Amino acid sequence: MSCAARTLTSSIAHSSSLQFAPRRVTASSSLRYRGKSTLDASAIKQTGQASASSAAKSAADASSNSVPIGKTVAAMSLAIATVMGVAAVAEVATAPSVPTFDPKKERFDQSSFIGRFSKMLLACDPFLMTYSDEKARAYKAMVEDYEELLKNLPNGVTEKEMSRKLWEAQRISSAVLHPDTGDSIPLPFRMSGYVPFNGPICVSMVASTSTSALLFWSWVNQSQNALVNYYNRNASSEMTNETLAKSYSAAVGSALAVAFGLGTFIQKRYSPAQAKSLMKFVAFPSAVVASSLNCYVVRSPEIETGVPLVDGDGDDVLPNETSKIAAERGVISTTMSRAVLQAPVYFLPPVVMSALPPIKNAIARNPMLSVPITTYLVLVCFGIGLPASVAIFPQMGEIKVDEAEEKYRNLMDKNGQPHRVLYYNKGL
Repeated sequence: MSCAARTLTSSIAHSSSLQFAPRRVTASSSLRYRGKSTLDASAIKQTGQASASSAAKSAADASSNSVPIGKTVAAMSLAIATVMGVAAVAEVATAPSVPTFDPKKERFDQSSFIGRFSKMLLACDPFLMTYSDEKARAYKAMVEDYEELLKNLPNGVTEKEMSRKLWEAQRISSAVLHPDTGDSIPLPFRMSGYVPFNGPICVSMVASTSTSALLFWSWVNQSQNALVNYYNRNASSEMTNETLAKSYSAAVGSALAVAFGLGTFIQKRYSPAQAKSLMKFVAFPSAVVASSLNCYVVRSPEIETGVPLVDGDGDDVLPNETSKIAAERGVISTTMSRAVLQAPVYFLPPVVMSALPPIKNAIARNPMLSVPITTYLVLVCFGIGLPASVAIFPQMGEIKVDEAEEKYRNLMDKNGQPHRVLYYNKGL
């Protein structure tokens, strides 16, 4: 027998002698052992219950934190369809009151907020993305031939019906083609594409619970915003590629600096659990500051070059001349509207979710519905909030002649009367 075997045999014999050594058992020791067994069984039962409870909580947390991709995509599609439906209802509801078409005038009264909102609601309609460049140019040719179409009406078509068709033709062509250059605007950077393309980005920003995620989606958001601002600027002011690159870098850099600064402060100041909860509130102030800076930086070159001033008929009062004062007003008003745009996106969805018991109860019963419902509400609020924020200021701003540069004073209109108010396109 080897040494190891002898050691193992000796250990077994020793343990056997310990196990079977005679021992006197008393009544008190018997009770003590029975009590210990009862306590051990109770402890095991409580431990099992605690483990089951912990497992159930973990499962619930995992369920609430997971994202149902299919339902979320369906919610996005439903939200975009809702915005399109609202725009369609607005167009049909205002059809009986359309004025006779004139490309230099407006379908809606631009002196009132409702009129400006109606115009922008139809301009931001996602359905406009379905029109090709070819169709848009055909509609533009139709608008250019409006006098002939109104003079020679087809049989059975009234002037009001033809005017409605012409207003729609102008809406479609303006959504696809830039009004100043005539170039096609890429789909993601059209006002009609803002909800389908930028809406999901906003949802991702709201859902960000870490600094890295917030930085990534802030970069995506501000990159898209910068290009939207560029493609919808007043293109009568030239902008070089170098100026555009500098403007983009400054805009996106400022956006990331705001997001990183706030995110880092919260991560260092609060515990991980508190920081994760508070990170959801960083998106709003960072988006407000970043979007405003983005708009101002990208559009600021217009201030250096100026914008043309026109009369009430849309004709240049001084061809080849521009006003820097009017350009500055246009950039500032557009910047302010971009800041206001963020409010309905971040504040209305939680208000609606807490104010409507059916929605609140549905989420309480099934936490996985939280993300799809939030997505739907954010996109719908975005689709309605965008035209509302843009409508705060008229697209065609006005400036008193006395407030413009000296060269615009003492100019006469076609009736020989001095101009008192001139107009400029502030962009979107």
